[in-house]
Amino acid sequence: MGKLDGKVAYITGGAEGIGFATAQQFVSEGAYVFITDINQEKLDLAVERIGKQSITTIEADVSKLDGHRHVHNVIKKEKGKLDIIFANAGLAGTMPLGSITEQYFDEMFNVNVKGVLFTVQEVLPLLNDGASIILNASIATIKGPPASSIYSATKAALRSFARSWAVDLKSRRIRVNTISPGPIDTAMLWNMYDTEEKSKAFAEKITTATVLGRVGHADEVARAVLFLASNDSSYITGIELFVDGGIAQI
Repeated sequence: MGKLDGKVAYITGGAEGIGFATAQQFVSEGAYVFITDINQEKLDLAVERIGKQSITTIEADVSKLDGHRHVHNVIKKEKGKLDIIFANAGLAGTMPLGSITEQYFDEMFNVNVKGVLFTVQEVLPLLNDGASIILNASIATIKGPPASSIYSATKAALRSFARSWAVDLKSRRIRVNTISPGPIDTAMLWNMYDTEEKSKAFAEKITTATVLGRVGHADEVARAVLFLASNDSSYITGIELFVDGGIAQI
């Protein structure tokens, strides 16, 4: 018996990194999973690795409303219901105050905030009572990394969403929680800055700042998401769960 037997899950940004690792975890625990990404080639590779029996891929851009409506229609046609949403897709980047451009601001908020809002809202009619929603934020919700005011603001917005939505959806027993990773060994970590050298220096610095003295792995975050998605966390809603090697806790 898997922890998610018979459940239907939806993961944005599910073709790589934390999203992909979570899709693997969900499928291994008995769920049927819909994953989205803006890159169909990456989605095809994800299916090859996970298997076609328990997964549907959808090419979609979370910053576009049409993409969310398309996802809604596909899920409604294929399964007609949802039990789990993991709003995982997001951008990371840095730009110091004094140099912030309108384009950078719009890109970050369109994906990280608008994208998460409509990821949830557009499929809300398909969610079963007692469902679980997990939002992927960051330790930036409570930390102040240099040149990261816009990125941090977008992640703090997700923490606020989780609090408010947990109340908005309580009559349907839908739980809403935030997962906040620290430095995780994904492409996002190694491309945080505009040059490879800066990104590597940042990754090394943040790694040494963790209590455990290492970066985390995507599957370690995925196991925490699985906890929040399953009945193991049936009395938990509105929280922020840090998976960060202790960096934001000490």
